[in-house]
Amino acid sequence: QVQLVESGGGLVQAGGSLRLSCAASGRTFSSYAMGWFRQAPGKEREFVAAINWSGGITYYTNSVKGRFTISRDNSKNTVYLQMNSLKPEDTAVYYCAGRPTTVASVYSYEYNYWGQGTQVTVSS
Repeated sequence: QVQLVESGGGLVQAGGSLRLSCAASGRTFSSYAMGWFRQAPGKEREFVAAINWSGGITYYTNSVKGRFTISRDNSKNTVYLQMNSLKPEDTAVYYCAGRPTTVASVYSYEYNYWGQGTQVTVSS
C-alpha cells in the first residue's frame, strides 16, 4: 500500500512557475512508476507527465512539453513536477499517481494509487 500526498499548488500569474511535490509512503517507492494528471472544472482527468522507476524515461502530453519537467528523488520518496511558463489553461487540480511497476504509463486506469490533489490556478 502506498499513500501519496501532493503539495505546492497555488495561485500564480501567467508566465510564472510552480513546483509540485508528491511525497509517497512505503519502502517500495523506487519500484513504482509515477505520473501526474490534472482535471479542470467540467473536464475529464487528463495525463500530464509520467516517469519510470529510475527517472530515466519520461513522458509528457504535448501541451506541456518544453514547459513542465517531471523528476523524482527515490531517496526522499518524492516525485516532482516543475511547471514553468504557466498559462491560464493549465488551471486544474493536479493529481499524483503511482503504479507498482517500473514502467510508466500515460493512462490513468493503469495507476493504482492516487493523491488527494492540489489546486493550481493561473491568472491571466
